Amino acid sequence: MPKKRLLLVDDDPRNIFALTALLKSRSFDCVSCTSAPDALTLLQTDPHIDAVLLDMMMPDMDGYEAIPRIRALPGYADAPIYAVTAQAMVGDREKCLRAGATEYISKPIDVDRLVTLLSTL
Repeated sequence: MPKKRLLLVDDDPRNIFALTALLKSRSFDCVSCTSAPDALTLLQTDPHIDAVLLDMMMPDMDGYEAIPRIRALPGYADAPIYAVTAQAMVGDREKCLRAGATEYISKPIDVDRLVTLLSTL
């Protein structure tokens, strides 16, 4: 079975580095970018993304604006998009889901929960 390919979108390269190392150790293939506009471009040119892990708080375009734009791309209307945020306030999960996220993951990331979510891909 081929490795599942994930797009990691986070404006902090340290988060991308840590998540990539973790996910590669769990047999996922990872590509990354540091902005939502770059993610939209990548998704339009790379049809082999199985899921997106999207930081919700980024400059220029946050996740709340990016998710509907990703959903509007051909082939991504039902794609798994996991909202990742350090804001773990009451109601944040619901706000992410209303924006179109498949699920919400707070930082620091619970590795076991993330791997469980990704195992359904």
